[in-house]
Amino acid sequence: MQKVIRIVERVASTEMAILLTGESGTGKELIADLIHIRSGRPRSNILKISCSSLEPKQLEDVYRDTQGGTLLLRDICEMPAYTQGTLLRLLNKQEGKPATDDSGGAPKSRIIAVTNCKPEEAVKKGTLLEELYSRMSAIRLHLPALRDRREDIMPLANDFLKRFAAQANRVIHGFTAAAVDRLTTFDWPGNMTQLQNVIERAVLFSEGDLVSAADLSIASAKAEPSEGTDTSFTLLEEVKRNTIIQTLKETGGNKLETAKRLGIGRQTLYNKIKAYGIEV
Repeated sequence: MQKVIRIVERVASTEMAILLTGESGTGKELIADLIHIRSGRPRSNILKISCSSLEPKQLEDVYRDTQGGTLLLRDICEMPAYTQGTLLRLLNKQEGKPATDDSGGAPKSRIIAVTNCKPEEAVKKGTLLEELYSRMSAIRLHLPALRDRREDIMPLANDFLKRFAAQANRVIHGFTAAAVDRLTTFDWPGNMTQLQNVIERAVLFSEGDLVSAADLSIASAKAEPSEGTDTSFTLLEEVKRNTIIQTLKETGGNKLETAKRLGIGRQTLYNKIKAYGIEV
């Protein structure tokens, strides 16, 4: 993340398009906001739109409406092919154009695209134009998953705790040792967004001046299996098991919704619940 921030500081003042990649919840839009702020453009002049059903005319209108600000395109891998062509033309048209246009035309706008997908795979599948990917990835920043930077978990958790405790008018001084252990060993499939939600909930439900492990709506990485179940899980199976448990908690035990969130079939979920000895 320190490397990401250093690159942001270097490229923010340029006019080049930027591609931000990473799993859901890793903070891609926060980095986009930081780039916009560091660019010196008016803070309010940033527009964020979804690409999934974006028409070419809409893209042109939105780009014009940014008025020299920043245009953030969400889920660029889902942009229709005919709209991708329009975006490519916009990028080619603005190449070499000054940041401010003395001729009275619209000033140059900065384009930032974010995606949870792997763009290289989208190019291979033909859902993302290779030329557009080449243009957008000239400056590409990949945000690592929270499980790959565990040293950030507690600083983030403490920051969220301070914020949400103040909002709820609660006096909470920190976390118990067991809570810290659970936070730092969980794999956080939802990354920072999930961590934020877990801490916000913990602030509402904790009864003391320290958040305990029981206050956290996440399963322990060392969770005890149900009686009579096979305990010979591999590390990968434990990660999968804990992710299913967490998602079931988030959906209130709704198996259909859990299967949708995990991207698996309902029968596959039933089989895994049985195989992992999960009590719903």
